[in-house]
Amino acid sequence: MAAVADDEPETVEVTLRAVGPSRPTTIRLPPLISVVDLRRRVAQDGRLPEDRLRLVLRGTTLPWGDDDRVKFRDGDSLIVAVAPKPPAEHLRDEDDDDDDDDEEELKFKIPQTTTWWKKRIFIFLRDKLRFPDILLMTLFSVTMKAWIIITLWFLLAPIARKYEFGPLYILATGFLIILLNLGRRQQGDVSAYSIFNEDFRELPGTFNAERIDRDLRAGQL
Repeated sequence: MAAVADDEPETVEVTLRAVGPSRPTTIRLPPLISVVDLRRRVAQDGRLPEDRLRLVLRGTTLPWGDDDRVKFRDGDSLIVAVAPKPPAEHLRDEDDDDDDDDEEELKFKIPQTTTWWKKRIFIFLRDKLRFPDILLMTLFSVTMKAWIIITLWFLLAPIARKYEFGPLYILATGFLIILLNLGRRQQGDVSAYSIFNEDFRELPGTFNAERIDRDLRAGQL
């Protein structure tokens, strides 16, 4: 046993590599040292907070146990990292409250003026069937008239398919959607297309062949 003890050096040189812009430093440590003592020595050497110190040796994070020991070889590198200090408890509580408030604001809610039977359906779909908010928003944003039209469309689709009017039925649906969403211009509104305006009046600044011809004749181009 004495021969083995004489063969091992009393200390070995270990390179400390801190995470960040700091340069590597060296420290002499016993070949066999407990993790607790190692953490204390590194903290004292670099003036670092011992309770937030993270040590990595040969790709393995060293544990926190009091009985754990680590064996060093001369020339080993020890990565040293300092965990960020957690915020104060009152700040964490405020952040949690803010997150809860944000989640509540993002949840879809039906208006208070909604009829009672819609509210019951909404509660059933949300609490019992666990429908996502995006689906609830889609379902309850569509008016009753639109739901009736959608239902009639699906009822009439098999009939159109039976009499081989399927493609025509889909085309007619597309044109109908376009016509219903054209909207109506208010008095005095002007269309971007002069063909739809009275006396084919153009919008100011319209750039077309007539404008180019007029600018050429006036010497502006």
